[in-house]
Amino acid sequence: MNSVNHTKTALVTGANKGIGFAIAQGLGSLGFTVAVGARDDARREAAVERLRAEGIDAFGVALDVTSDDSVAAAATSIEKEAGRLDVLVNNAGISGRFEDGAQDPTTLDLGLLHTVLDTNVFGVIRVTNAMLPLLSRAAAPRIVNMSSTMGSLALQSGPMAAAYAPSKSMLNSVTAQYARRFADTNIIVNAACPGYVATDFTGFAGDRTPEQGAAIALHLATLPDDGPRGGFFDDKGAVAW
Repeated sequence: MNSVNHTKTALVTGANKGIGFAIAQGLGSLGFTVAVGARDDARREAAVERLRAEGIDAFGVALDVTSDDSVAAAATSIEKEAGRLDVLVNNAGISGRFEDGAQDPTTLDLGLLHTVLDTNVFGVIRVTNAMLPLLSRAAAPRIVNMSSTMGSLALQSGPMAAAYAPSKSMLNSVTAQYARRFADTNIIVNAACPGYVATDFTGFAGDRTPEQGAAIALHLATLPDDGPRGGFFDDKGAVAW
């Protein structure tokens, strides 16, 4: 703690691949020390080595967002390594399976719904609340929750996904609640949609690169103090709720 420097530190969950890795790259290129949060030890360390090879200051953090113990240990690890947290990007997320009507609302697999919510919503709350003591030590803390226009009740975009889409709707609502809670503080919270990105999450069918998908997260992670709060944004601006 006594030797901690003044470099800003960012935690990106699910940062070992895809959009999460691109966000970590982008924040690192902006001068942040990046904490690479991921469950899989080998993939996490491989991601850290890739970032370091690019000249980015990075370290790995074992992190399973569905586990209270794992999240608490991650917060302790970041405190020892960096002393505070300037940016939290809640990127880790799952879609859940679609076969056999699992996400048709008339045959919805409730076990699957619980699993998706545990990562996409409860995981965000779990990580955010555990990191708040570290964020409170930063001069300009920012929280970015990676959402999707599939969670927009107005747009109703994408395929029918009665587990995944509602999880993002709830995430958007939770984001707004955090923003209300922190309205009179220096903590700025927003939700971001990366668009349809070509990653394994989409079966590489998207029309955007991970770097393009990461751009909105980088923008929201580096907002000035008078930046928007409690909003839902993509590259074009505000997204309808």
